[in-house]
Amino acid sequence: MDLLKKLTETPGAPGFEKHVRNIMEEELTSCGAELVYDDLGSIFGGKEGKENKVKVMIAGHMDEVAFMVSEITKDGYLRFSPLGGWWDQVLLSQRVQIVTEKRTFTGVIGSKPPHILQPEERSKVYPIREMFIDIGAKNKEQVKEWGIHQGDPIIPICPFEMLPDEDTILAKALDNRAGCYLALQSLKELGEDHPNMVFAGATVQEEVGLRGAETSPYMIDPDVAIVLDVGIAEDGPGMGGEDKPKLGGGPLISFLDASMIPNIPFRNLVIQTAEEQNISYQTEIMTGGGTDAGKIHLYKQGVPTIVISVAARYIHSHVSMVSKRDLEDATKLIVEVVRKLDESTVRTFSAE
Repeated sequence: MDLLKKLTETPGAPGFEKHVRNIMEEELTSCGAELVYDDLGSIFGGKEGKENKVKVMIAGHMDEVAFMVSEITKDGYLRFSPLGGWWDQVLLSQRVQIVTEKRTFTGVIGSKPPHILQPEERSKVYPIREMFIDIGAKNKEQVKEWGIHQGDPIIPICPFEMLPDEDTILAKALDNRAGCYLALQSLKELGEDHPNMVFAGATVQEEVGLRGAETSPYMIDPDVAIVLDVGIAEDGPGMGGEDKPKLGGGPLISFLDASMIPNIPFRNLVIQTAEEQNISYQTEIMTGGGTDAGKIHLYKQGVPTIVISVAARYIHSHVSMVSKRDLEDATKLIVEVVRKLDESTVRTFSAE
């Protein structure tokens, strides 16, 4: 899990993915892939197989939910704007890191203390617009002397940790460094044993509108796509039921999300492959969110697309959890599916 640790602990706010992209570039180069980029910053590595008539796109996304410095107050506090979907309730007193061109600065998200809140204020969720970041500066001039400016990205702080069960991983940015990890691992394990041309990598700016997913297909021109992300684990107290996604239950195969209904023959092939390989899997129906697949499957005349995810707890916060075993099984499933994607099989995915 050294690679996943490295990926999650690296800063990569939407629009500021360069440090994560450097890791992707290094890993893709090390396995002999030919690098391609779009002009937003998405990166993919192409590897030829036994045949190259079918182009397979395997895509995670590099960005994480984060913030941007929107204002520096005269007293040296930072106001901030969300980059991606944040729930106000998860933010107060959390540590963050302001990333500048030369160095990083640690701060804490602050607010008016509860001791001086009015009774009606205490019963409400404290809104982001009234929060601030305290970096220990005495005034606005000192903040500027340190090199912090409006527009600088801010990311959560949470170290990577393997919990005592030796399966549960706790880290920031698992949405979606887990997808980056799966893309890289799958390409490495495939080698040249696949009947197609594989492009594996990751897009940018997914969390702010699937933007890299709209541009990156133009540099690949895929015939089929596998989008990698995290899904919502519903295995905590007061959630879901026995048939809901859970950590350790195997990779998630999407049946529906708010941005895409997957290609049905392709989806069925993924399920068939999981059963043939004795890989435990889960299904996901998510009506309240989407993935990069929402844009990729609409490229040109349409691209048969499937989403393979791993269940994650507490995403879009400072910390999330996934299962190591789920990551391993997802990698195996992706590899075995790609090995089946020859020209005749992919032709069956198209509507007649």
